[in-house]
Amino acid sequence: MLGIFSFLGFTLLVAVIAYLATRKTDEGTSDGYFLGGRSLTAGVIAGSLLLTNLSTEQIVGLNGSAYKDGLSVMAWETLAAIAMVVTAVFLLPRYLKGGLTTIPQFLADRFDVATKTITSALFLTGYVVVLLPVILYSGSVAISGMFDVPELLDVSEEVALVICIWGIGVIGSIYAVFGGLKAVAVSDSINAIGLMIGGILIPVFGLMAIGGGSVFEGIDTLMSTNPERFDSTGGHGQEVPFSTIFTGMMLVQLFYWGTNQQIIQRALGAKNLAEGQKGLLLASFLKILGPLILVLPGMIAYHYFEGGLASSDLAYPELVRAVLPDYLVGFFAAVLFGAILSSFNSVLNSSVTLFGIDIYKQHINQEAPEKTVVKYGKIFGICLALAAMFIAPMIADAGSLFNYLQEINGIYSIPILTIIVVGYLTKRVPAIAAKIGIISGSVLYILSQFVLKPNLVGTALEEARASGISDAAQLALVEADAYPHYLHINMLLFLMNVGIMLLIGKFYPRETPYAQEYTKQVEITPYKHVNQVGITVVVIVVGIYIYFAK
Repeated sequence: MLGIFSFLGFTLLVAVIAYLATRKTDEGTSDGYFLGGRSLTAGVIAGSLLLTNLSTEQIVGLNGSAYKDGLSVMAWETLAAIAMVVTAVFLLPRYLKGGLTTIPQFLADRFDVATKTITSALFLTGYVVVLLPVILYSGSVAISGMFDVPELLDVSEEVALVICIWGIGVIGSIYAVFGGLKAVAVSDSINAIGLMIGGILIPVFGLMAIGGGSVFEGIDTLMSTNPERFDSTGGHGQEVPFSTIFTGMMLVQLFYWGTNQQIIQRALGAKNLAEGQKGLLLASFLKILGPLILVLPGMIAYHYFEGGLASSDLAYPELVRAVLPDYLVGFFAAVLFGAILSSFNSVLNSSVTLFGIDIYKQHINQEAPEKTVVKYGKIFGICLALAAMFIAPMIADAGSLFNYLQEINGIYSIPILTIIVVGYLTKRVPAIAAKIGIISGSVLYILSQFVLKPNLVGTALEEARASGISDAAQLALVEADAYPHYLHINMLLFLMNVGIMLLIGKFYPRETPYAQEYTKQVEITPYKHVNQVGITVVVIVVGIYIYFAK
């Protein structure tokens, strides 16, 4: 019962603070509702960025990957810091100069309205079909298991799951639909502090458990027992082979941190460019510490359980259950609940923004006043939340589904990144090139990953098994040899798309060169130390890789 009371107390505290912080924000305007009145400061932006990024899938999944492959999977965290620096230095000044509320708004200016609408539809499809139900389902599984809800309420596991799904969905919807971005961002910032504290406690208690009560003894034991697992350079057949760092990995990071509406919306709500840049740079420093929460526990679990778990996805929850004192379970569950809520309400808020600005205002009612846009955006958000709550229980296997959907995201992530990069770096590439870039990028990726790859990999595995190979590790190498890593495919398609767009621009250029206008909605004087801080972040990341390279 102590755990439940501490859980409810921390969750209620966050809600009250978020309410008090948003009372004076005008939620009746687009800027007020969608961008927190363009009033967000560096600390709020950084906290919200980190919490929006963290979810139960990532906390459990990345630690599971570390359990399996070791330190090399830290690329998902450390390289994100470099992507944030690029966003702060290159992309954010252009976003704020144009006074953007959504990323697709730039595409309407640079290309045409049709390009913007296609991109908004792709974003919405990805958020609604891919993210919301999965976040609800996996989060509900975690909360139900942590509190043993079936036994607590004397119901079946299926009923307990539905109760948790609707609980998370309703609370998340209140934040996102009725509170707007500022409520989401403020609650995220508070939860970020809790998650940093709770997240660090898990490896601390884990190291003490394997080090006879001493953290430093635990580190020595961990590194001396399996030194080969402390290699920053992933090997062939692993989740992140070292070569992918220089190809598709950086593209995926740039899309996620620089163009993904769900993430970048926090920086778009900055009170000025300097605060937005400081927020991104602060988040990049904290992101370098991400492996302490998202990688180290998985490596500790490998040592603690001697690599004997039935599934790598069990590494984190089993370690938490084994080493966390009972009196901290409620606090940690509240923090985890905050991470689940953050992912859900951030995706929902971004979906509402995209619909209200890019669909309703553009195509349904162009004369609608701002209060009407916000009103119908909220209605759309409620419909999405309800749909996600009904769909979520139908997901049979959240873990494998999430991994599969991660690959599906490539259908729209690289094409969108391509047209944004080409849009900013060129002046004459026409709108038709952007449309062809999106369509060709999506179609080629689908053919590559969901037609060609299954056939080639399936044939290779059949031949391997026919020859007597049954070891899982050997079969994984056969699979890796049969088809290029999807991150390499991402880079190849990115270069092809860029080439196609540049060729179209050469032979069919737009009549007048594109020139971005300054809307003067926010002050765009850059943070005076942005370059120095950015270089420092990059040097630290490179230094970490060199230090741990075997």
